Amino acid sequence: MHIGDLDLNLLRLFDAVYRTRNVSRAAQLLGLSQPATSHGLTRLRLLLKDPLFVRVAGGVRATPRADRLAQGLQPALAAVERAFSETERFAPGESRLTVRLHLSDIGEGRFLPELLRTLHHEAPGVRVSSRPWPHDEIAMALDGGTLDFAIGFLPSVLDTQRVPLISDRYVILLREAHPAALQRATTAQLRRMEFVAVRSHSETLRILQALQLEDRVRLTASHFLALPSVVRSSDLAALMPKEIAQGFAAQGGLRYIEPRLPLQDFTVSLHWSRRFERDPAHRWMRELVCRLFKTLPD
Repeated sequence: MHIGDLDLNLLRLFDAVYRTRNVSRAAQLLGLSQPATSHGLTRLRLLLKDPLFVRVAGGVRATPRADRLAQGLQPALAAVERAFSETERFAPGESRLTVRLHLSDIGEGRFLPELLRTLHHEAPGVRVSSRPWPHDEIAMALDGGTLDFAIGFLPSVLDTQRVPLISDRYVILLREAHPAALQRATTAQLRRMEFVAVRSHSETLRILQALQLEDRVRLTASHFLALPSVVRSSDLAALMPKEIAQGFAAQGGLRYIEPRLPLQDFTVSLHWSRRFERDPAHRWMRELVCRLFKTLPD
C-alpha cells in the first residue's frame, strides 16, 4: 500500500472507532451515517489487508495491527490539528462560537451567571450550550469534539486534561427549626434523621451508603434545585455541597450543619481533551474559566 492511496478521512474514522471501541458511537461523533462509516471501515480494511476491529459484546475490539497503527496515528493526527490551529487567530469580540459544556444543575447555578456576564462584555457573540452528560460518556465526547469542556466533581472521568478550580465539602441542609439544626450531629443522631437524596449527584448517595443510611432515604429527587422548598416544609435532611447549601440558607428558613462524613471533601475541576490543547478558542475559554473561578493551585 502507498500513502497516496489513503484518504485522511479514513484515518479520522479509524481513530474515532479505536477511541470509542464502537462503530455507532464513532459515526455519531463524526456526523456520519452508519452505512458511510461501515463503508469507510471496509475500504481501510482492504487497503491495510487486516480486519482492524472484531465484534465483541458492546462494541468492537482492535486487532494487533490496529493497535500498532493507533500508536503512530494518534500523535500524527494531533500534530496535524496543532499545525492548522496555530495559524488561526481567535478574536473574542468577533467570534460567533458556541461553547458546549457539561454542567450539573447546581453547576449551572454556580458557574453560568458569572460566565455569561463576562462573555457579554468580552465576547458578546459567543453562545453557551449546557447540559449534563452521563459521566461515562464525557471523555469520549470531549475527545470527539461534541463537548468542549466539563466542569464538576468527576472522579470517574479519566484520560482528560484538567485543572482544579475550587474545593468544597458535603454538608447537611435542614429547616431552621429542625431538632438537629442547632446540634453537632453524631453518627447516632444521623441514623435517626430522614433524608432526601439526589439521583443526579451520585456522590451523595455513596456517602449515605457508606453511613448505612440508605433505609433512611424517604425521597429521591432528580435535581438539587427542588430541595429548598422540600426541606423547608419537612423534617427531611439533604446532603449537598457546602457552597450550594450556603446559598440556599441565605434565602431564609434553612440552615446547614457539618457533621463528620466519609468522602466529605472534594474538588471541582475543568476538564478538556488534549486533542484541543493548542486550539486558540479552547485556550482562550480555559483561561477565562480559570480567571473567573480558579482558587486552587494546579
